[in-house]
Amino acid sequence: MDDKLVTVAIHTYDRAIIIKGILETEGIEVCLHNVNLIQPVISAGVRVRIKEADLPAALRILENLNFPDETAEPETPISPYVLVPVDFSAYSLKAARMAIKFAADLKAGVTLLHTYYSPIYAGGLPISDAFVFDEHNEQAMHKQIEQMHKQMEALETQLKADMAANTLPAVELTIKFREGVPEEQILTYSKKRPPRLIIMGTHGEGSKEDDLMGSVAADVVERSRVPVFAFPANMPLISLSDCKQIGFVTHFDQRDLVAFESFMQLMKPYRFKVYFLHLTAEPDAWDEIKLNGIKAYFSHQYPNMESAYCMIKGDNLIDSLNEFIQERHIDLVALTAQKRSIFSRLFNPSLAKKMLFHSHTPIMVIRG
Repeated sequence: MDDKLVTVAIHTYDRAIIIKGILETEGIEVCLHNVNLIQPVISAGVRVRIKEADLPAALRILENLNFPDETAEPETPISPYVLVPVDFSAYSLKAARMAIKFAADLKAGVTLLHTYYSPIYAGGLPISDAFVFDEHNEQAMHKQIEQMHKQMEALETQLKADMAANTLPAVELTIKFREGVPEEQILTYSKKRPPRLIIMGTHGEGSKEDDLMGSVAADVVERSRVPVFAFPANMPLISLSDCKQIGFVTHFDQRDLVAFESFMQLMKPYRFKVYFLHLTAEPDAWDEIKLNGIKAYFSHQYPNMESAYCMIKGDNLIDSLNEFIQERHIDLVALTAQKRSIFSRLFNPSLAKKMLFHSHTPIMVIRG
């Protein structure tokens, strides 16, 4: 395969094999390449790589491909809870503490979810070669699993000690482990047992998008069906109740109204001011008319809400938005997520994803 190769998907080995078979049945040549996933904070797994020329055809096939839920659990009533993916970093501890405070205000529980990937494959894996899982790899796998259980136990002990000392409110903690690619397992778990909110940390401004699929947080933000609160590691806030100035980005779309209602239900325990923001490189008269319509709607629907309405203009909308955030001391930016194709996610990053990598401000993304 001398042509330039591109990564079209990242999955567990078993799923990568399935995708390879499907694509090759359609005449698309595929090779598999491994990403070592000992540290799941980085998006990883087995890469499915194809010729760049075959990308449009492959995306059309993958867009309609659904995998069955391999982690099915007995159906039980779902109590309200907040989901926190953890990798035992400092910012996942911060996410857990923030989730506990938020869950207490909602009278909900907290689930700590750690994902891991046990097999360790060679750097490249031609499909014709037999994969040998030797004794060394097996020992490494058991050591990795033993270590993560110890880390989770230490995290749980620390959080419960904080509850006992009244530095955190007492809520029910649930511990879950899932094997697989982190973003896929987070999305699968939240789809089957929808939480009120997913809270997760990110590297924030200055971090690099290591591959086409982006970071774990970016992928979850773009694809989650439930609201996601993502914050940079250096965020000064310690609770959602600290968000006093909130920017809500509107595209003058019906979905914005649905998403804002969901947002208000989530933030119901708190008082804050909302800035309704519209970003545009070339403002026109219709933007002003639509903004006035939004003003009238929200003033009627939420008469007690303190609000303001702003048009943010500029050639670089992220820079313009960040300037506004600094000038108005915005604590949180809320955005409406829209269903996007694989092609769009690969080559046209959403505003939410850009915010993750180019801002110090936390975001909340709500499906409209």
